[in-house]
Amino acid sequence: MKILLADDDPVSLRLMQRTLENYGYEVVTATDGLQAAQALTSPGGPRLALIDWMMPELDGPGVCREVRARHEDAYVYILLLTSRQSSEDVVVGLEAGADDYLTKPCHAAELKARLHTGHRVLQLEDKLVEAREEMRFKATHDALTSLWNRAGILTLLRSELSRSIRHQIPLSLLVCDIDHFKNINDTYGHPVGDEILQQVSSYLRHLVRPEDCVGRFGGEEFLIVLSGCDHASLEVRADEIREEISRVPFLTQEGAVSVSLSFGAITIEPPCEAVDLDLYVKKADAALYRAKAAGRNRVVFAESPVVVSQSEHLNLVQ
Repeated sequence: MKILLADDDPVSLRLMQRTLENYGYEVVTATDGLQAAQALTSPGGPRLALIDWMMPELDGPGVCREVRARHEDAYVYILLLTSRQSSEDVVVGLEAGADDYLTKPCHAAELKARLHTGHRVLQLEDKLVEAREEMRFKATHDALTSLWNRAGILTLLRSELSRSIRHQIPLSLLVCDIDHFKNINDTYGHPVGDEILQQVSSYLRHLVRPEDCVGRFGGEEFLIVLSGCDHASLEVRADEIREEISRVPFLTQEGAVSVSLSFGAITIEPPCEAVDLDLYVKKADAALYRAKAAGRNRVVFAESPVVVSQSEHLNLVQ
């Protein structure tokens, strides 16, 4: 594990560096407080730090304050190394953001134990962050397909729609549905239906650009948000996706199953004004049903959505 060691005394710095290296740490050194703060706030910087209180540029508490001001960064566990022993000084250091302190000269065993405590705290922090991200993922993603769920994809669509209007760039939307999916479930069983949903989801993710978003809109229906995609590009891309899905045999526990998709498509192109989000989606969905009524395995384009006033737009995108 990397540790930052900050001390302006070269002799003390070298001695402590050897001690920490003997403990198995990868040591990054700094000789003033500004260097220490920059190292700790840099991407991939050390998350464990041993910092001398008295240093040029920034003292130990100043380094703590600089690090704690970066709320979005991963947590850094900071130990202050000081010859000050008064309770008032200890309080100043802790209030500045230090997690612990050691008084000089520090005992090797105590140093090792306190660093080990810091390591445990960081491990706990990582587990909490991992658990939080897992909960966030589950709240916004579909459990079966790992695509964005309905709420998640609509939130992304709302954000992209607002960005499209703000920057005057095109935005396209595809609503697609697996053709005759009920027959697949009735013929092969629901486990095979789930396999088909998972495989179609995987194909859709790989058939769109990294900046595009795919969500499971409900049942066997998917919603694809294509940022910066104009009508002409949408015509090409929608048909490419449709052809690729219909061309590939889907291998399941019951053998190969042929699958096709029907698409409803819509585009907003500059000059863009505020758009009713619900109407935007409904028009694409209505185009999807026309595609299914016309024989399935095809793309039908909807007319542009209704433009609303800017005051109404503020309510629609919030």
